[in-house]
Amino acid sequence: MLEKDTTGLIVVDIQGKLARLVHDSEFFISHCEKLIKAAQTLALPIIYLEQSPDKLGSTIEEVHSLLAPLEPIEKFTFNACENTKFIETVQAKSPVTSWLVCGIEAHICVYQTARGLLDLGYDVHLVSDCISSRTLVNKQLGITALQNKGVTITGLEMCLYELMKDCRAPEFRSVLSLIR
Repeated sequence: MLEKDTTGLIVVDIQGKLARLVHDSEFFISHCEKLIKAAQTLALPIIYLEQSPDKLGSTIEEVHSLLAPLEPIEKFTFNACENTKFIETVQAKSPVTSWLVCGIEAHICVYQTARGLLDLGYDVHLVSDCISSRTLVNKQLGITALQNKGVTITGLEMCLYELMKDCRAPEFRSVLSLIR
């Protein structure tokens, strides 16, 4: 089970035109916004990534504005775990042992980064309605491959209710207003 004190969020490459071209992009972006706002309400550490921003563009404004004043970690490898700055940032978020992962593309950067986190010994939870790829087939491929490797597949509401645990949690009403 996810615990607030040991869970963080990694936002992978929600950038430029690609963010608008992925399967069901409006739904995807809307759900990522809700996840980020809820993570902030729950005081979870957040790390966000940008893949080759000079080529793909910056994080889309809807997401970037939520994450300010955080700075994105720029990467060129598809697996963020091959980036020293990312690894140092992840390790500095102690006592985080579980990472929620959202972003694009499910079968490339999300897949490889989640695998990398798993290989480092982290408990990885893929937020299935907060990831996408250009095609639904590739999104499903990413989910299936990660599930087969031991990544936990969750959803926006599922992970948030798991983190809150109780309707008497002080954040419950705020989080509920985001997802309803």
